[in-house]
Amino acid sequence: MQKPVDLLTTKSVPGHRAVRWPALDADLKPVQLPRTLQREHPATLPEVSELEVIRHFTELSRRNFSIDTHFYPLGSCTMKYNPRVCEAVASLPGFQDIHPLWPQLRNGGQLTQGALCLLYTLERALSEICGMAEFTLQPLAGAHGELTGAMIMAAYHRDRGNHKSELIVPDSSHGTNPASAALAGYDVVTVPTNARGVVDLDAFRKAVRPETAGVMMTCPSTLGLFESEVEHLAEAIHAVDGLMYYDGANLNALVGRCKPGEMGFDVCHLNVHKTFSTPHGGGGPGAGPVGVVEKLQPYLPISRVGKRTDGTFYLNYDAPKSIGYIAPFYGNFSILVRALAYILLHGAEGLREVSNTAVLNANYVQEQLRDVLDAVTDGRCMHECVFSGKSLTRQGVHTLDFAKALIDRGFHPPTIYFPLNVPEAIMIEPTESESRKTLDDFIAAVREIVQQAKQDPEALKRAPVTTPVGRLDEVAAAKRMDLAAPER
Repeated sequence: MQKPVDLLTTKSVPGHRAVRWPALDADLKPVQLPRTLQREHPATLPEVSELEVIRHFTELSRRNFSIDTHFYPLGSCTMKYNPRVCEAVASLPGFQDIHPLWPQLRNGGQLTQGALCLLYTLERALSEICGMAEFTLQPLAGAHGELTGAMIMAAYHRDRGNHKSELIVPDSSHGTNPASAALAGYDVVTVPTNARGVVDLDAFRKAVRPETAGVMMTCPSTLGLFESEVEHLAEAIHAVDGLMYYDGANLNALVGRCKPGEMGFDVCHLNVHKTFSTPHGGGGPGAGPVGVVEKLQPYLPISRVGKRTDGTFYLNYDAPKSIGYIAPFYGNFSILVRALAYILLHGAEGLREVSNTAVLNANYVQEQLRDVLDAVTDGRCMHECVFSGKSLTRQGVHTLDFAKALIDRGFHPPTIYFPLNVPEAIMIEPTESESRKTLDDFIAAVREIVQQAKQDPEALKRAPVTTPVGRLDEVAAAKRMDLAAPER
C-alpha cells in the first residue's frame, strides 16, 4: 500500500511562509471589526513554504483517478476523453475574458457579438442533431435541464387549460427523472420494464389517463437498451394531449444515427458534458440544453438569442408565455464553447462515427464477459452494457468487492448498484475513446477478479490494498464524518 499523503497541518513549521509581503508604505487606518465577528484565537492555518505547497498538491493529484490517467468506464456518465483543442478554443481571450454585463452593441462596436453568434450557432446545431425546432442553452446541468423540460411541459398544459397531474417515469429511466417531475409539481407514475428490458407497452397503456401530462424517458434506457416500442409509446401519450420528454443523458449512443424529434419526442435535454465531451465529474461543470418542438417554443426560458436582418445578434426578452429565468446570463458559457468546438471538430460524419464506435465497444465488452457475469440482455446493447454480479454472491462476494478489486488493477470501477432494478448491478460504458488494447486489459482484469472470487474470496473483501487509503467503513464514513484536523 502507498504511504498516505500527510496533511499540510502535519507539515507545518512555525515561521514558514509561501509569500512574504513587503511592509506597508502608506498610513492606513485599520478597520475595526465588531467583537462578535472577531476570533477569540488566531486561525490555526498551516505554516509551509511555497515549495511544500506545490509538492503537496502535486502528490495528491498524482494519486487521483481521472480520464487522463485511467480507464474510467462509469455507466450512464460517459466519461470520455476531452480533446485539448476544445480546451484551447474555450481559452481564447474573446471567450475567456468576456463579461456577461457588457452591452450587446455600443457605438457600432461588437463587445459580445462573437459570444452571441456562438450561442446562436450551437442552438442551430443541437436543433439539427436532435430534430427539434429550438434550443435553450441556459440550464446548468443535466438535472437542471430535466427540471426545465418538465416546467415547459407544465406551462404548455396550463396554457391550454389541461388539468394534468401525473408524469409517467419508467423504472429504467435516469435516476433524477422522478425528482424533476416532482419538483415541477407532478405525481410520479412508475411503469415497469418487461422481460426484454424495454418499457412494458401494456402496462404503459394502462397507466396513460386523461390526467397524464406526459412521460419522461431515457433512450437508450439505463439498461443500455433501445426502446423499440417508442413509436407506440408516443402514440399513446399524444392521444391524451400528453408530451414525450427525452432524457438525453445517453445520446452518445444515438448522435448522428437518429433524432429524438423524429422518434416522437416533444422536448429533450442533452448533457453536453457527456455527449459532446466537455469536462465532467465531481458535480460539474456541466450544461443541460433543452430542445423543443415548434408548439413548445413560446415557453422556452428567457433570454433567447435572436438574429437581426443585418446579421447582428441580440438577447430577446419578449416572450410572454416563457417559464422565465432558470439561469443567469448565457448559462455555463465556457462549457458551451467546448461543446460547439467538439461538434465542429467532428462534423456530421464524425459524430456518427462517435456513436458507432461507442456502441461497438460496449458490445465487445458485453460479449467478452458474458460467460463470467450475467448480462441483462441476450441480444445487443447500445453504448453501455449492464451485468448482474449476483452469481458472485455464492462465494460471499458482492459487487462492491468487485469494484474495489478493480482499483488495485488500475481501473476506475464502473457504476455499481444502478440501475436499481438489476440486483448487484454493474454498469459499464467504455465510450468511443478507448482502444481495443485498453478494453482487453479491462476484460482480463474482470475475468481475473471473477476467478479470484472462486479461489480466494476473502482477498477481494480486503481490496483495495495498493491505495493510500484501504477499505473503509463507508456507512460509518457517511454518518460519522470527522473533518477536524488532528492535533499537533
